[in-house]
Amino acid sequence: MTDTDARSDPDEEGGLFELTRDKLLVVALLFVGIAGSGIARRALGELGYNDLGALVYVLGYGGMVVAIWYGWIRPMNITGPD
Repeated sequence: MTDTDARSDPDEEGGLFELTRDKLLVVALLFVGIAGSGIARRALGELGYNDLGALVYVLGYGGMVVAIWYGWIRPMNITGPD
C-alpha cells in the first residue's frame, strides 16, 4: 500500500496535524464557546446588563463543555487493563 492509498482510506484516523472536518468543528465550537460568549458578555456589560452578560457567558461556556463532552469524549471507550 502506498502513501496515497493510506490517506484515502476513510476508516483510518488522520494524523495529529491533518486538518479534518471533525477538528475544524472542535476548533469552531471552542472559539464560539469561549471567545464568542466572552465578547457577548463584555458587550452586554458595557450596555449595563452585567447580570444578563454573566448568564450568557455561563450558558455559552457551559454549553460548549457539554457539547464537547457529548460529541467527542463520551463515545470514547476508556477502560483499564483486563
